[in-house]
Amino acid sequence: TEDEIILFEREMKEFWTKLKSVYGTEQISQTLALRDSCKESIKALSEKWSKKLKEGDLMIDKIQEYSNEILQQSQSVSQNQEHLTEVKSNLNQEEEQKKGLTDSIQELKEELMKKKEIISSKNKATKDRVERLCKSKVLFEERLGLEIRRIHTEQLQFIFRHIDHKDPDKPYVFTLSINEQGDYEVTSCTPPLDCITEFQLKVRETNNFSAFVANIRKAFTALSYK
Repeated sequence: TEDEIILFEREMKEFWTKLKSVYGTEQISQTLALRDSCKESIKALSEKWSKKLKEGDLMIDKIQEYSNEILQQSQSVSQNQEHLTEVKSNLNQEEEQKKGLTDSIQELKEELMKKKEIISSKNKATKDRVERLCKSKVLFEERLGLEIRRIHTEQLQFIFRHIDHKDPDKPYVFTLSINEQGDYEVTSCTPPLDCITEFQLKVRETNNFSAFVANIRKAFTALSYK
């Protein structure tokens, strides 16, 4: 270092002072020349190592700068990795939700198809029954003096005449429909019959519609004699 060099020069001066007092001029001159040569060598070596030290300091600063950049890049990579992991997790969750939604939609579609099939089956059964009733119209009119009318789309109105011997044209009427369960249901009856509920339950059990209509006519007839 510079302090060491200064101390070294001071010691050399003291050494030469002592040397002059002991040796002659020629020897001293030779020694001085040697000293100057040593000083030049030491100075050159000092300058060389001083330059090396500065270059070393610059190299250390450069290495520290590179280390900081690498550390920042490493932190950035770590943050990006965490973000990528979070994005993947969100994508997986969204995929699971999508799959669950797709499954739910498929289940709803299947359930809707089943309901449509059930409704279609019920509608077909209802139409078949109404058609069978309409086909029986002529038979009922001829044998029971009965008129059948279709009202309100899926309802049939049954009108009996020739029941009251005092007034043969007096109508005795009941209206029949088929409910959502596919069962016969009397929606109105004029004049009212106490036994209409019993007849309705009976026809649901036996599915004997002709007997059902005949029993209602008998009940109307019995009512006309009261």
